[in-house]
Amino acid sequence: VQLQASGGGLVQPGGSLRLSCAASGSTPSFNRMGWFRQAPGKQREFVALITGIGSTNYIDSVKGRFTISRDGAKNTWFLQMDSLEPEDTAVYFCYAFLSVTYWGKGTLVTVSS
Repeated sequence: VQLQASGGGLVQPGGSLRLSCAASGSTPSFNRMGWFRQAPGKQREFVALITGIGSTNYIDSVKGRFTISRDGAKNTWFLQMDSLEPEDTAVYFCYAFLSVTYWGKGTLVTVSS
């Protein structure tokens, strides 16, 4: 199983980005899919997840600004990020879980004026 994240970039504060993560290979039906992030000099932290039945969970700092969704048929999930803040600057990693955790390579999000 390989996970490919995309959609990062440079955006001004208050702007939006949409991250995508596509699973390829022998992809099972994952129990959970989501995103972590790692800011410079900080530990990796959970951002958002979506379960196989569509339940979602978010870290408090992104609630109301970020929305996670998925396309089950394509084993792809998304992170819509609105009202971005400089504190959201980080490398974002997608992951998926079914017995083991699969990780994608990160995509860099930079929020700066």
